[in-house]
Amino acid sequence: MLEIYKELVSVTSKGERAILATVISSSGSAPRKAGAKMLIKDDGAFIGTVGGGGVELQVREKAIEIMNSGESQLAHFDLSGRGEQAAMICGGQMDIFLDPILSPETLYLFGAGHISQSTAAIGKLLEFRVVVIDPRPEYNNAERFPDAESLMVEEYNNAFSRLSVDKNGYIVIYTPGHALDEQCLQLALGTKAKYIGMIGSKKKVKEIKERLSQKGVSRQKLNKVYAPIGLDIGAETPQEIALSILAEIIKVKKSVS
Repeated sequence: MLEIYKELVSVTSKGERAILATVISSSGSAPRKAGAKMLIKDDGAFIGTVGGGGVELQVREKAIEIMNSGESQLAHFDLSGRGEQAAMICGGQMDIFLDPILSPETLYLFGAGHISQSTAAIGKLLEFRVVVIDPRPEYNNAERFPDAESLMVEEYNNAFSRLSVDKNGYIVIYTPGHALDEQCLQLALGTKAKYIGMIGSKKKVKEIKERLSQKGVSRQKLNKVYAPIGLDIGAETPQEIALSILAEIIKVKKSVS
């Protein structure tokens, strides 16, 4: 059981997804009693057991459905060997609660300038997990970003290779240069992020999109980029710009997928 809890900590800290299956009740010759647990990870790997054999296979299949829906479910398993839902022939019944462990909604801030500082601080207040990526240690440090969950002091392309950005990820790009913004945008478009925004003028955004289109990035993907970034609230200061960005992110977050 301790191994399962250790893996749960690892899963949540990495922003991964999993399903925790717990036997709520069992009767007859069911293989496991109430309290037995199994953790099924997004990649199909699992720890622990709720009975083995057919019932475990059905639990793993059900876990995939729940991971996609994000909703907990109490499932009944018939181990009598009769009927379409029969899991195995041992004469018992089991009720198993499947609880999704979803990755937290995460702000990935590419660039550690003044606007990024304000975005991180406000984002934390909005209960986002904040990750700051910037290779410059004099900018990307705990003193400037006390609210960040993670500081990745490395080149942007290397960071992307280590990040698992899913549909609960929100990417904001404001690196120190246009070429780096373009590099990050191209890599960001290869993720499952729900939101990808890039700071810059209309002219800059148009030029970067044209270059990426020439590199083979589809117009469909490019049209999903929020750029110029943020809602139009007449923002001027770093704090106001950060607020406009997060207002746009909240609007996307609350929209129906």
